[in-house]
Amino acid sequence: MASAASGDTVTFDLGDSAFEGYNIDVPSTSVTMGREEALGMYRAMQEVRRLEMAADSSYKHKLIRGFCHLCTGQEAVPVGVERALTAEDAVITAYRCHGFTYMRGASAMGILAELMGRGAGVSKGKGGSMHMYAPNFYGGNGIVGAQVPLGAGIAFAQKYNGANACTVALYGDGAANQGQVFESYNMAKLWDLPVLFVCENNKYGMGTAASRAAANTDYYTRGQYIPGIRVNGMDVLAVRQAIAYGREYAISGKGPLVLEMKTYRYGGHSMSDPGTTYRTREEIQHMRSTSDPIMGYKHRLLENGVATEDDLKQIDKQAKKFIDEELAKAKAAPEPKSAELWDDVYVKGSGVPYLRGRVPEETHYY
Repeated sequence: MASAASGDTVTFDLGDSAFEGYNIDVPSTSVTMGREEALGMYRAMQEVRRLEMAADSSYKHKLIRGFCHLCTGQEAVPVGVERALTAEDAVITAYRCHGFTYMRGASAMGILAELMGRGAGVSKGKGGSMHMYAPNFYGGNGIVGAQVPLGAGIAFAQKYNGANACTVALYGDGAANQGQVFESYNMAKLWDLPVLFVCENNKYGMGTAASRAAANTDYYTRGQYIPGIRVNGMDVLAVRQAIAYGREYAISGKGPLVLEMKTYRYGGHSMSDPGTTYRTREEIQHMRSTSDPIMGYKHRLLENGVATEDDLKQIDKQAKKFIDEELAKAKAAPEPKSAELWDDVYVKGSGVPYLRGRVPEETHYY
């Protein structure tokens, strides 16, 4: 959509398709920001994509084992969410968490090292892909939907303590049918907790199309007594605007919102899923060519004179170089010492005398 640049600021028009509301007015479709912030979001999306590409390559070279869920194609969501929050706000999500971990402040090296089980990882090599943490980022959770009530609990603590902050609790369309999600809705509205329930609808829960699993695929309406907004989750500006709008709504005392981010993952559900048995290659290519969040944002920046093609190519090269360097550091990091296996299970001083191993001979006494 048409927009205008003026000096150090730029105004974007998101268009009428950016939002749909349920029992609430939608955010403004006019977004004004500084030039550096606009370019910073482009850089961040490139870095998140390069980070996931590095993880993909490392997995295929058997440097990463086990579960690994990538967000390639969904970069607009973690970047847009973070750009609308403060450091005091909290984020909690499911296992497709690398982008959120990075945007919350973890280093790319720490994330890649964690994936490789190295001691320099953000969870000291013990968590892997699904269990990463950063300041006011509560994971990375492996149990489908379980992070949603935890997010409501974090929001309860924020309200109880009088914090001027909110919690963003993210889950996928596959998890949206979990009973605990609806229990969380009820308690959050009952107490008007400052929580944004954000459904990342990438059309497929593992290999099942949303329409085959859900009687109502308008996920933003599922809160019933909670207002909702559907957002173009492939547009980083729309995500940023919706989260900023939701944050102001939540911390003003009005309670929770349900937001649905319509997005798309290019790869499979996880690295063990080729992603082409339940959808066609043509569908994936169509989404790449028509709705890619990075390319779409790049066109906006060019059209509005925010940057030149050469400027953006330079950012692309810098992002690649940066992630390549972080990957090299992660590869060089040592594995954690075996003696550290028993650390970080209980808080030090909690009085737990021992931990059982697989057999009695492996019992560890503190």
